[in-house]
Amino acid sequence: MPEVKKIATRDSYGNTLVELGKEHDNLVVLDADLAAATKTGIFQKEFPQRHINCGIAECNMMGIAAGLAATGKVPFVSSFAMFAAARAFEQVRNSIGYPKMNVKIGASHAGISVGEDGASHQCNEDIALMRTIPGMTVINPSDDVEAKAAVRAAYELEGPVYLRFGRLAVPVINDNPDYKFEIGKGVLLREGSDVTIIATGLCVEAALQAAKMLQADKISAEVINIHTIKPLDKEIILNSVKKTGKAVTAEEHSVIGGLGSAVCDCLCENMPAPVYKIGINDVYGESGPALKLLEKYGLDAQGIYEKTKSFAER
Repeated sequence: MPEVKKIATRDSYGNTLVELGKEHDNLVVLDADLAAATKTGIFQKEFPQRHINCGIAECNMMGIAAGLAATGKVPFVSSFAMFAAARAFEQVRNSIGYPKMNVKIGASHAGISVGEDGASHQCNEDIALMRTIPGMTVINPSDDVEAKAAVRAAYELEGPVYLRFGRLAVPVINDNPDYKFEIGKGVLLREGSDVTIIATGLCVEAALQAAKMLQADKISAEVINIHTIKPLDKEIILNSVKKTGKAVTAEEHSVIGGLGSAVCDCLCENMPAPVYKIGINDVYGESGPALKLLEKYGLDAQGIYEKTKSFAER
């Protein structure tokens, strides 16, 4: 069998910024002394006059980005998710969100797959934080293809956008000619009749593998990729759960306030149905190899399979 191509979505971010930089003179990139890690160093090398290293001062960086946006620039501000979403939350809320500034936040190293950096850097709360900011679009791509498309779509969209990228190289699953990225639209990846698995980010590929494993147990799982968590594609979720009767959500994020909470809000308001949320269960992360952590916290294919099987058979 051919080897599966794996690319970290933070690499996709850096490469796409260079492509966009060649097409748009008003695009500028800001970084908080992490250009090598966030991959904006690629842009810095190509366009040194349009890259600003703000130092380890994320809060100040958000204010600078807001000011640049007020002059007609399209700033992409970059740092680890823990610092971009958590440390700088007040500035994102008041300097970017409140005045509806056209700022794009490229947050890398999100989730527990940051691995050895440990709990202090594993941001499992960023989606919850960004969802609370009025008018903020929140995108969590699943692979290289989706991440590149998301960065381009973010540039075209007027208003603040939070883009979530990972450190871990993940399989490319959307490399087909029929793939189309559209902000606010989920993607049906696999049809099923017994349970709906709604996944985001790196959990999408794991959900697909889990669905294949469930076939041996005669459980037919429908798989939906939700790359845009806000605004949420309620239509695709409601149509699927209406057919299957129950849903499982899978995300590399806390079960509080993330995709699972958004799906529960949608179903409670429109069509109450049983939901099982797979994610980080109200605990801090820990240091360790990324793949081992995903396995320990049940976010790999085996973990999603086992939890979905138990839930579907209830």
